[in-house]
Amino acid sequence: MHNIVTMARRELGAYFLSPIAYAVAAVFLFSTGLAFGLGTFRNGAESSLRPLFEFWVVMILVFVLPMLTMRLLSEEFRAGTIETLMTLPISEVEVVLGKFFGAFVFYLVLLATLLLYPILMSIYGPLDVQLLICNYLGLLLLGALYIAAGLFFSACTNHQIIAVLLSFALLALMTFAAEGLAQQVEGWPRAVLQHLSVRMHFANFVRGMLEVNHLVFFLTTCGAFLFLTVKRLEMRRWQ
Repeated sequence: MHNIVTMARRELGAYFLSPIAYAVAAVFLFSTGLAFGLGTFRNGAESSLRPLFEFWVVMILVFVLPMLTMRLLSEEFRAGTIETLMTLPISEVEVVLGKFFGAFVFYLVLLATLLLYPILMSIYGPLDVQLLICNYLGLLLLGALYIAAGLFFSACTNHQIIAVLLSFALLALMTFAAEGLAQQVEGWPRAVLQHLSVRMHFANFVRGMLEVNHLVFFLTTCGAFLFLTVKRLEMRRWQ
């Protein structure tokens, strides 16, 4: 546990010293602010945070989180520091979890900025606190899944650009394309595509529906990507 915490602190400190992390934060803040301003207060429409959380934040995260995770392991491979890291008394599991939690804590910082929008909404009427908690739980799970996927692709290549492109392609496919493709087929392929649709699972959190199957989907998928990352790191050790 100590090694995981040390690794997480190392990665979190690297984020606050990295211009890329500040660029990602700036893009996130600008994009969510623009989406809130244009999508929430519209003439003749109900003022609601649902469009912001259900579509815009998801789309923004598909773009920005791969940029946040692209350097986690690929930079270690490119710089050759992974060999030094692997000679330390730390396991592959601890390396992966440490880097994952470091990125996740930085994501929590980004997520905290979204609290401004419910506060602004509360000026015009009472907030549904239970719904808001459910929305943020969904965002936590969504971010964990995206970070785990990005970490896996960062472990697959020495090139950060390739890592970010692969992460973006898979996340876009699972988030947006899977739901659309499911409407074009029937039978078991449709059921599989619907199950793989991240946005379909996340939409239930936005609606305030806390169901076990959606919670299990995010936890197991995130765990699967972390497991694959550990195995990939073990393969790199013996190459």
